[in-house]
Amino acid sequence: MPRIYATPEQLTAWTGQPAPPDADRLLARASEDVDDALLSAVYDTDALGVPTDPEIVAALANATCAQVEYQQATGDDGTGAAGRWDAVSIGPVSLSGRQSGPQSAGDVDLAPRAHRALKRAGLLPGVIW
Repeated sequence: MPRIYATPEQLTAWTGQPAPPDADRLLARASEDVDDALLSAVYDTDALGVPTDPEIVAALANATCAQVEYQQATGDDGTGAAGRWDAVSIGPVSLSGRQSGPQSAGDVDLAPRAHRALKRAGLLPGVIW
């Protein structure tokens, strides 16, 4: 069973907007992205692989919410099929042009805020000694 690091309520608190109707699906896919970014990270877990340190739990929830927020802002539905930008407007912010996504198939297009949340928690870079 996949681990889902954030709830629709946490997503609402993160974005300040009501969670979308498909929030559970978006959070599950964003959690997969976070897991992919943490392939070499080391942290304590329980028997189910769920982190036990409250700071790590919070960092994973924040990173997951940031990933959903990023995907929504870039027009991605969580599948990775959407291009990045090419005319996106959010209130007074407008982005245009097309940016390439991950450098190769299978790479995670991790949100900058998600990356920073994981880095602050000491999870990135995940170096195994």
